This record gives sequence, C-alpha cells and structure tokens, in this order.
Amino acid sequence: MSGEMISGAFEPGLEGIVAAETRLSSVDGEAGELIVAGFPVEDIASRASFEEIVYLLWHDALPSVEQLAEFREALAAKRSLPGATMGLLRAAASEKVSVMDALRMAAGTLSLGIPEDDAHEQALALVARFPAIVAAYWRLLRGEEPVDPAPELEHAANYLYMLSGEKPGDNSARALETYLNTVVDHGLNASTFAARVIVSTRSDLVSAITGAIGALKGPLHGGAPGPALDTVFEIGKKVRAEGYLREKLERGERLMGFGHRVYKVRDPRADVLAAAAERLYATEADRKLYELALHVEKTALKLLEEYKPGRRLQTNVEFYTALLLHGLGLPAELFAPTFAVSRVAGWLAHCFEQQESGRIIRPQSAYIGARNRRWIPPEQR
Repeated sequence: MSGEMISGAFEPGLEGIVAAETRLSSVDGEAGELIVAGFPVEDIASRASFEEIVYLLWHDALPSVEQLAEFREALAAKRSLPGATMGLLRAAASEKVSVMDALRMAAGTLSLGIPEDDAHEQALALVARFPAIVAAYWRLLRGEEPVDPAPELEHAANYLYMLSGEKPGDNSARALETYLNTVVDHGLNASTFAARVIVSTRSDLVSAITGAIGALKGPLHGGAPGPALDTVFEIGKKVRAEGYLREKLERGERLMGFGHRVYKVRDPRADVLAAAAERLYATEADRKLYELALHVEKTALKLLEEYKPGRRLQTNVEFYTALLLHGLGLPAELFAPTFAVSRVAGWLAHCFEQQESGRIIRPQSAYIGARNRRWIPPEQR
C-alpha cells in the first residue's frame, strides 16, 4: 500500500521480538530454566514416556492410564511407511543423500492416504513415521533392508529396534526416551517459527513440518553435537586434555559443547542428559569414555573461565547429547535426525496452537531500496 507506515524499530533476526503466545514451553536463559507445559524439564524428562510428553503438549494435560494406552496404540498403528515413501527412500539411498535430506524428502509423502483436513491423523502419522523414515533410510544407506516396526514396543524402544534389528535393553530405551523428552520443545526457535508461519496460512500440517525440517537442517539452527564428542576422541587421554584445550583457546577457536546463545548459566537440558548418560554408561556403554568426557568437561569449564572471564560459558545440550547418543550406538550422522524424531511433536503442538489463533503471521518489512527510478527501453540503456 502506497504510503504505508511501518511501526516499531527493525530488529535483525527479530531479536527480542515477541511473535507468539504459547503454553508449550518457557525458556529463561538467565535463570537456566526450561519449563515444558508447566513442568520443569528436570522433573519430567527422566520420568515420563515420550508418548506421555506428546499427549501433554497436544492436550495440555497428562493422560490417564486408559488415555495413554489408547494414544500408544494409535501411534503404533501409524508406524508403517507408505509404499511411495519407501520407494523414495530407496532412490535417495542410491544417490547417497544425507539423512536429513532424506527425511525432508520423505516427510512430504506422509499425507498419502490421509485426508488433508484430518489434522489429528496427520499429526499421529508424522510422529509415528519419523523414526521409521530415519531408521529405514539409515539401513538402506548401509545396504541393509529396513526392519518392520514392532507394535508391542514403545516409541523410543521401537526406534532403536528399527535401527539395529535388535530389541534394546531397558536402560538404553530409557536413555533415548529421556533425550527425546528433553529436546521436544524449546520456545520459538527458527524451525518452530517456520512451522507456525506455514500453518498460519491454513496450509496443512505435513507442509508445515516439511518446512520446519528445512529450517532445522541449516547449521545455524540444527547445531553440531558430533564435534563436541570429536574433541573428546581427539584428546584421547585425560593427561592431554588441558594442553589440547589451551591450544584451541589460544588460537581463538570455539570449544564445541560449551556456551549457548540463550542460556547464560548451565543449560538445564545438559543436566538432564548428564544424569541419563551416567546411568547409561554405568551399565550399557564404555565407562572409560564417559570418565574421559567428564574430565574434558571439567577442564574446559576451568579454562573458559580463565580465558574468557565473565562470559559465563557453560556446558550446553550438545555436549551430553553427543555423549548419550554415542553411548546408544548412534553415529553422528543420526544426531540431527534423532533430534527431529523428538521435535516433530513440539512442532505439531505449535501448529495446533497457531491454528487455534486463526491469524496469519505476516510481519512488516522496512524498504531500504532506491526510489524514483524510471523505465528505459533496452535499446536506450
């Protein structure tokens, strides 16, 4: 509109701009607090099943025993992939595309056989089939046939089963479930915002979730848990930790797994995953690696305070994500896709919230280009 006035100051990246109201999660970086649907993350992540967390986000209440059983059954019934999805994954595997690219491609097929106006069935299919997509594609990449889902297993245990073909131990299933619960939602981050923008146009859930995957795939959002553990492997022995880390800091390099854009104190998710990793490595993983990682963490925190005093650079979720998922036998290539296996439930919860508002998300832009230009025919330029 000609002469339209723009109110408010421009904030690059919408930094500090409140764009939505939500009951789903609250992030307080100064206090080191993450609230998930009213529960401190440290209170619920290690106790609830993933199905309970999904139900909580979608319905704003924990399920009864009967409701939980029905919800688990509904999710398990949707795990099998459409034939077209499996065909696409086989084609992608022949091209050796990344797992995140394969997930993005396959997600767009998950509306097959489900009416576009049946949001509940679409949501169930998306949550149920994300693990099946990731597991099937990972096996295809390695020349192995996909493993059919096991309906008797819960969501987290079934994911590990489809990856390996072997039913996981209780400690491994609980460790993965704790991880999924810990990262299921985290405020209005880029991928969540992308999903809300798309669904605000009254587009369908599958389109919104496919867009969210595209946002998560970007390295400025998805993060890099793998390099945090690579540092531990490169150090190798406790006696090498301080010298190695000092050299990195003196070269001006970042220590992966430390510091967070939001959290100015210790990331509460790191504490939850640290406890989960301790339990896992006490029973079903390499205890020496765990002890080395703890020593590296302690040394890094000491040196960060020495080299960057007052910066409050604490352990973030990436450090213990890498340690925990490695202990479960997942390679680094599956870290981001496994994050998406969890976060899809949070994305969908935000989509439901946005649908309730009924309002399209359409911010303004401030024009900074030229004015008063005049058309000149090509032959006169």
